[in-house]
This record gives sequence, structure tokens and C-alpha cells, in this order.
Amino acid sequence: MKKTATTMVNEALALITTHSIEAARALHGQPGVLFVDLRDPRELEREGVIPGAFHAPRGMLEFWVDTESPYHKPVFNQPGTQYVLFCGGGWRSALAARTMQEMGIEQVSHIHGGFGAWKTAGYPVEQKAERPARVAPGPAAA
Repeated sequence: MKKTATTMVNEALALITTHSIEAARALHGQPGVLFVDLRDPRELEREGVIPGAFHAPRGMLEFWVDTESPYHKPVFNQPGTQYVLFCGGGWRSALAARTMQEMGIEQVSHIHGGFGAWKTAGYPVEQKAERPARVAPGPAAA
């Protein structure tokens, strides 16, 4: 049976913990809590970042969480860490939180309304440092 993206998000929301923006603000910066930003790098550069959040592009999350993956990031699978996921509006993070649960991460949740709600509430946002532009190698100096 075909599922729509909305159906998948709603199914995930029924199985995960969702924090209000106020509850997320109270968790921000607490020991043992890691905010995980799932947005695309262009979104970070355009809109800013939540201070201290770890950036894990949505397309790499499963590979970074999986301890058997050659792309595994040790920041994931840290005992006692509570992972608070967010994206731009809360849909990608809902799906990602459910996926992390399915991968065995128990303390994972997401923020209702995502980064957009965080920024609208006036909570701390920093500009992402821009990466230096890649310069194509020019002709060899004579």
C-alpha cells in the first residue's frame, strides 16, 4: 500500500517524543543533551544555526548513526545522551527521530516546528561560518 509523506510523518509523530519550542529551549545547553540539526547546508548558511547544535545532514543520518557503517560518527551512540533533532519545520526531524528509534537509539526526540519555530520565538541563533570558496586550480605559473 502506498503511503504519502504526510502519512509517514503522522505515523512517526505517534511513536516519538515531540518537544514544544519552550520545552526545547529549556533543554538547550543542558548536560547530556545534544541538539542535532538535520537541515541542508544551504539552509544553515541562509538562516543561521542554533548554537552548539551538531550538524547531521538528513541524507547521512542513518550512515552516521550505524556503528557498522564506514561513515559512523562517534557523536552518535553515546550512552546517556539525549538527542533532540530539528529541521526547518519539524517533518524531516519527526521521520529521523523514528528512524533513530528503529536503529536502537532510545533517547531521541524532535522539536515541534523545528528551526523556524525556534527563530520565530527569538531564541539564540548564530550565523554559520561560511566555508571558503573552492577555487579551481589555474594554469601553472610560468
